[in-house]
Amino acid sequence: MKKALTITLASLMIFLLSAVAAFAQADVSGRYEGTAKTAGAPDTPLTLELKTEGGKITGHLKVGANSIEITEATFADSKLALKLGPVGKDGVLTAKVDGDKLTGDWINGAQKKTVELTKANAAAAVVTPAAVNLSGQWDAVADAQGQPFPFSLTLKVEGEKVTGSSSSQLGDSTISTGSWKDGKLAFVLEGGNGAITMSGTVVDGKLTGEFDYAGQMQGKWVAVKKN
Repeated sequence: MKKALTITLASLMIFLLSAVAAFAQADVSGRYEGTAKTAGAPDTPLTLELKTEGGKITGHLKVGANSIEITEATFADSKLALKLGPVGKDGVLTAKVDGDKLTGDWINGAQKKTVELTKANAAAAVVTPAAVNLSGQWDAVADAQGQPFPFSLTLKVEGEKVTGSSSSQLGDSTISTGSWKDGKLAFVLEGGNGAITMSGTVVDGKLTGEFDYAGQMQGKWVAVKKN
């Protein structure tokens, strides 16, 4: 009787631990930010919002100003699969979940993009001003209402003060006010076409954030430092 009870308790413990592990794995809720990459084209900034309730995953993928609803989602063995848009008309995003990182592919018809995303609050928590050297030249791209807009960015950081400039097909701009504090970059570009307010953080060595162009256009941007 005692042996049978011991086996029963051991089986119950295994079941409970398995259930707890499965529950922990199933919760991928949060906001993820990163990029989608296609060979020969600029990176596209992405924001993925996920919510888990009762084992069901819902949310949306934001590409610039466009928001694509997740219509079906599965998560098993650390692999996440998301159908985007009605009947998956905007493709399927599959990714491996590794802690706070999602890496995988977004396939829509014949088009395939490599996706790298990091949980937003996790990225902000681990980045400190001392850990990253922002000074130098950066190749950047902004999402202008769904269209990639490339530009170059030159930054000089002295303590918490940021100065520098930017160049694009629209001309040159100068940073009028800039700061780098607590892992957050903020600056204003002053050019002949108006002021652009920009903010960002460092995710996997890249600058990623948001911009506001004279209150007329908002979106995401991402930059990679030149070697």
